[in-house]
Amino acid sequence: MTDGAHSHPDAPVRHSYPLAIDRAGFGTAFALVMRTLPYAIVRFGILLAFTMVTIVWFIAAFGIGSFLAAKIHPFIGIGWMIALLGTYGYLWWFVVRYGLYLIQAGHIVVLTELITKGQVENGPAGMFEYGRRVVTDRFGQVNVLFAMHLLVRGVVHAFNRTLDWISNLLPIPGLSSVVGIVNAIVRAATTYIDETIFSYNLARGDDNPWRSSKDAIIYYCQNSMEILKTAAWVVVLDKVLTVALWAVMLVPAGLLLVVLPAAWKPGGMILGFGIAALFASNARQAFLKPILLVMVMTKFHVVVRNQAINTEWDERLSSVSSKFRDIKGKALAPP
Repeated sequence: MTDGAHSHPDAPVRHSYPLAIDRAGFGTAFALVMRTLPYAIVRFGILLAFTMVTIVWFIAAFGIGSFLAAKIHPFIGIGWMIALLGTYGYLWWFVVRYGLYLIQAGHIVVLTELITKGQVENGPAGMFEYGRRVVTDRFGQVNVLFAMHLLVRGVVHAFNRTLDWISNLLPIPGLSSVVGIVNAIVRAATTYIDETIFSYNLARGDDNPWRSSKDAIIYYCQNSMEILKTAAWVVVLDKVLTVALWAVMLVPAGLLLVVLPAAWKPGGMILGFGIAALFASNARQAFLKPILLVMVMTKFHVVVRNQAINTEWDERLSSVSSKFRDIKGKALAPP
């Protein structure tokens, strides 16, 4: 995937990578994610373990902190709480940045190969090792990839704020509040867009990832109506399925109430609802979000196939986003 044969930075059509899919949709996305299920399972395991650590950590922070404040001195208790919460914040940032994000990037690597080639050309390497190797070969350091991710997200946010066609999705007079809801949904969809741009970057295989990211942003802008329609429906689907997932997770909460003594049931109900919410959140992040992401990714790849780039967007984006100008500068910088 690091081969630059599919990248044509000076041609009207900037890419020539193949596609192994003909259409985008939930069924296509579900099938692709099932073929990369180990990524979802590992992500779920990490999230679940961190959830358990979070519960224990907060009990230790506030429980022991309250004890120290009452038995020794309030400042001792407050200091204990601040120290543990600060350490927790650092660990969470570390896990997200260097753990879960790297896993997510590797997952997008193998998903992109399935979308473009129909198979993962990992040879004797395992799926996780292959994904990690492609990411590090293409970007050198996770810090570079993370910086690119933040810049791309900033550009997409800035562009989405300039959209004037959203009200046309609901062409009914007097529905300004509904249009506001649609705008909120579009903002929530941004997380799928920047990851989709990363997938394009991988599929094109440009030797200069900043250049292909810049072109990917332009491709997104010139196809924003089609792509954001899919993304908006994906966000709605996300909310509906998350509620359904939480309802399913209430089953073990109900079983907990059955076995608890009557005197413990009020507290057990609160605990059960909390456990259900945590499990639903972890399952959503690990299993549901990848499916929704692939729906947007496949829509993007299908829409931009054999499409010439509209370079007028370069100037427009430069005028509305300093982050886009940063990406352009990095794209033009010597290697």
